[in-house]
Amino acid sequence: MNSKQIRRLLARTRLEDGKGFRLRDHDPGDIAAKVVRESEAEALLAGGVERLAALQTQLYAQSTWSLLCVFQAMDAAGKDGTISHVMSGVNPQGVHVHSFKAPSSDELAHDFLWRVSRELPRAGHIGIFNRSHYEEVLITRVHPDLLAHQNLPDTLRKKKHFWRDRLADIAAWEGYLARQGTVVLKFFLNISRAEQKKRFLERIDTPAKHWKFRPEDVAERAHWDEYMAAYEAAIAATATPAAPWFIVPADSKWFARLVVVSAMIDALERMALEPPTTTADDAARMAEARRLLEAEKP
Repeated sequence: MNSKQIRRLLARTRLEDGKGFRLRDHDPGDIAAKVVRESEAEALLAGGVERLAALQTQLYAQSTWSLLCVFQAMDAAGKDGTISHVMSGVNPQGVHVHSFKAPSSDELAHDFLWRVSRELPRAGHIGIFNRSHYEEVLITRVHPDLLAHQNLPDTLRKKKHFWRDRLADIAAWEGYLARQGTVVLKFFLNISRAEQKKRFLERIDTPAKHWKFRPEDVAERAHWDEYMAAYEAAIAATATPAAPWFIVPADSKWFARLVVVSAMIDALERMALEPPTTTADDAARMAEARRLLEAEKP
């Protein structure tokens, strides 16, 4: 994928300012037909994965910057498949993938960002969050009874601006990470309700995919509009230049994967990564190592 295509793809999906953001303005079925063709998607993705692998090697060698990719979506939007395909060529030693489930009792005994902070990528690494701290302003907002188990004082939990404050805390935390050298990219895989239904039925009809489906997932569809409102509020409040959101059309899996790999390539290239410099002392040690190796008897 050339740089022009990457720029055009990202211009359609990147959000750095949430003012006036509305999810209804973003089509889950968009495939940017004037930018890429589905017939070339496989080759473009393969090239993108190869480029990403090369950049990851430079990131790992320099060991100063880190990259955190946050994936959020409704069920069946393709988070797992996107992560698997996009990261298929990278060195696993330099990647940390974490999937956030319901918090444990120990995690609930701390602030809501505590467990997320523990999983941040080290310098030189790529971190992948499959679901994330945003669950605390999504599922807990749709099901506020969950907050009753978070050991929060009632006076704080029942504050008028509780959600606004929690989103402000997230935005401030992500800004802090950016100032410490962690580039934050956030991907909302935007699937339509109709496409989710189609994928659910496919999972039900395919025994090999039963493990991907839980009957309670259907019950959550009844809260679709509430989830969309929660996503809209979260994205609008936390989209910044330091930690942008990408509203990724996800009805077409191939297109979603191209957008994600393009965003990661763009972020890594912006780091202007270079191999570590070699000092005079380093060169002398290398020369001595060569002399010792060449002096070894066969």
